[in-house]
Amino acid sequence: MKQDATGRGGRPWSFDRDAAIDTAMLLFWRHGYEGVSIGDLTKAIGIAPPSLYAAFGSKAGLYRRAMERYEETRGVLDVAAIRSASSLPDAVRALLTGAVTAVTQRQHERGCMISSGLVACHPDHADLARDAAARREALRGRIVQVLSPFAQGDRLEKLARHLAAVMQGISIQARDGVAPLELSDIVEEVVAGIAARFSED
Repeated sequence: MKQDATGRGGRPWSFDRDAAIDTAMLLFWRHGYEGVSIGDLTKAIGIAPPSLYAAFGSKAGLYRRAMERYEETRGVLDVAAIRSASSLPDAVRALLTGAVTAVTQRQHERGCMISSGLVACHPDHADLARDAAARREALRGRIVQVLSPFAQGDRLEKLARHLAAVMQGISIQARDGVAPLELSDIVEEVVAGIAARFSED
């Protein structure tokens, strides 16, 4: 397998570290942090536990890397599509349509790893739960940024909070098996509400 970077003492890893993170991402995305054991990880990656600990420090360390990988590859907003919209309702439609696609495009890994991750967990994992909450808040901040051409100030902040909540709800429903078409109906209801509300101002 590809040797990626080096371990302690300058020795090269005997496995592909990036591939290991991708594999862990899919497992954590599918089953959640507490639903994946060290044994599950080492079996799927094809390494012994000491190699996992040497490379990532702990299961929690690998989870954080998996969350980062998810944000880099799956949790990216389609800024070009949103910014090319001609109005705020159309921009919101592009944002939420992208969210529906992201949480339903894989058969076995449905929902958003960030939105659904560690919403409830054992107290021993409180640090990871706070990290997941911070990532959700960062997503809200990115929504503010991408919609800034269409709204400003307190109105935009409240709208971003509302849309982040809608996206989290869409993620949970996707994990429950709700079909993309039904989730798209939710998108259109939200868009219609925003169109009506902002047309009154």
